[in-house]
Amino acid sequence: MARRYINELTEQTSVNEIYRVTNKQLRPNRNGDLYLQVDLSDKTGTITARLWNVHETIYQSFENGDYIRVEGKAQVFQGSMQVIAKKIFRVPESEVEEEDFIQVSGVQVDKLVLKMTEMLRHLEEPALTNLAECYLMDQEFMEKFTTAPAGVRHHHAYLGGLLEHVTTMMEVARRVGDCYSYLNTDLVVMGAFLHDTGKVAELQFDGELSYTNEGQLLGHMFLGLSMLEKKIQEAESLSGEPFPSELALRLKHLLASHHGEYEFGSPKLPMTLEALALHCIDLLDSKLAAFEQILREDLNTASPWTTFQPSLQRKLFKGS
Repeated sequence: MARRYINELTEQTSVNEIYRVTNKQLRPNRNGDLYLQVDLSDKTGTITARLWNVHETIYQSFENGDYIRVEGKAQVFQGSMQVIAKKIFRVPESEVEEEDFIQVSGVQVDKLVLKMTEMLRHLEEPALTNLAECYLMDQEFMEKFTTAPAGVRHHHAYLGGLLEHVTTMMEVARRVGDCYSYLNTDLVVMGAFLHDTGKVAELQFDGELSYTNEGQLLGHMFLGLSMLEKKIQEAESLSGEPFPSELALRLKHLLASHHGEYEFGSPKLPMTLEALALHCIDLLDSKLAAFEQILREDLNTASPWTTFQPSLQRKLFKGS
């Protein structure tokens, strides 16, 4: 029997399928009875499921990141699809086809890594190419960097999402540099590569997508800056020359300011041309990815408009 993916679920569709589970919660309803709420995911997306009238034994029978079989029915609730489960139970990984849960395939990852590596090795500034090489030669870092999501929920929130986000930003940075001759294009491209490197330590992505203790307490900007300090020292050892001090300062500022605004968690506002360009490129890619996902997954198929998006305070126009 063919697998039924999350993006194929429609109103009143019967569900009997294996999904990866995250964000499990035991909640009381208005009457004080307990129900189980979980997020289910596969390579096509994520959906919330609820199982009514449960007890602690069911809650303890699986962990976040496990694979579970869910039997029930899909239905629309407040403009979003959800699953009302009748039965949930854990299944061993031997029953799971791993490719059903990977949104960026191994082939895509290989192509993205090749593209990213070529851009880094064609930087004109020798100090930057040496620095980039220190990251590329770090096998443990690269394994995490090419696997990590870019976030837990908001954009590129899937395995391989960080690599996809960064590579796209680097390509955009090169094109922006072609349009604005007064920009240091090498610096913007390198900033695009570096800006989210701290997420390999901020995020937990072996099973459940969540934040590590370091991620919760420090955040990816601090973690990325700490990593950059070490890599600069490695680059000095590799080249046998001191890393240019102002170049190091400009790189650190790119990491510290790429969120652009204090209210978005940026410790500093962009204060160089390259920092402003990087912030705008990051915002562009993250917002476009989030909008595209909303348009793609919208359930309001009979209308040229999506359902109202509370986080955006608007509907999106799909057209005919």
